[in-house]
Amino acid sequence: MKAIIINSFNELDKLTYVEVPVPGIKADEVLIQVRALSVNPVDVQTHRGTGVSRWLKDELPVILGWDISGVISAVGDHVTEFKVGDEVFGMVNFPGHGKAYAEYVAAPAAHLALKPANVTHEAAAATTLAALTAYQVLLQQGKLNKGQKVLITAAAGGVGHFAVQIAKQLGAYVIGTSSAANKDYILSIGADEHIDYKTQQETEIVRDADLVMDNVRSQDFASTISTLKKGGTYIKIPNAVPEAMQELAKGKDVNAFFYLVQSSGADMKVLAEWLGKGILQPNLNVYDFSQIELAHQLQLEGRTRGKIVLSIK
Repeated sequence: MKAIIINSFNELDKLTYVEVPVPGIKADEVLIQVRALSVNPVDVQTHRGTGVSRWLKDELPVILGWDISGVISAVGDHVTEFKVGDEVFGMVNFPGHGKAYAEYVAAPAAHLALKPANVTHEAAAATTLAALTAYQVLLQQGKLNKGQKVLITAAAGGVGHFAVQIAKQLGAYVIGTSSAANKDYILSIGADEHIDYKTQQETEIVRDADLVMDNVRSQDFASTISTLKKGGTYIKIPNAVPEAMQELAKGKDVNAFFYLVQSSGADMKVLAEWLGKGILQPNLNVYDFSQIELAHQLQLEGRTRGKIVLSIK
């Protein structure tokens, strides 16, 4: 089968297409013929030596990627939930070695859900790591409830555009930040207010948020947490919250922490239901499997609305 590998964690190391054996599967795994996969910021960060590279340093050469949608071609002896021919999707083995940039992927059955029949593989592949991050942050970590106010930064991005839709589904009052070019889009997917981060200050508009979901790698932390009410929660996605910033938050009676998404078939089933009902609508930027370098470059630039997806014909 064809797969994409890197031989080192270095931005100068090219993503290389190679022929490798189809992976074997364990008793609790299934083998998936991949029809689509998605690209995330963590893919690019890991390639460049950050991200989750520290956990993969002993596994070089590495097949990057974690998000897939495809058709099951074999099932392990202990798998009862799925059968050959089922169309499934999920985020595989994150934050471990997902090996998703390939034509076939061995995946734990516990990380997958059935793909809704009315949804394309491209849309399903998009609704994995980014959507799971938004779901786990808002519901499980932030415990967002109906009527609460949430501020979502980078609301047009991969995680952000799912977070807006999920927060609205939960009945929250949603404020999203982006450039002015994405204002109409963010409002169209459920945001109640939009902030143009280039011309407006969050602190001048938001003062009593219950939750801030911060999807921006570089951000004025002190200003951002000042948008929260006492007892509010700040959750950082792309990178850790340094100890000094945690102490600053504590002094303002605000909870502040970093969260890293975890693979979960149970959570994927909720996303599958919402995806099938149209509650979640991923914004897709679809490219061919042969265009991985372009996909990584676009992801690195960080200006893409929604998700970057590669289709395998």
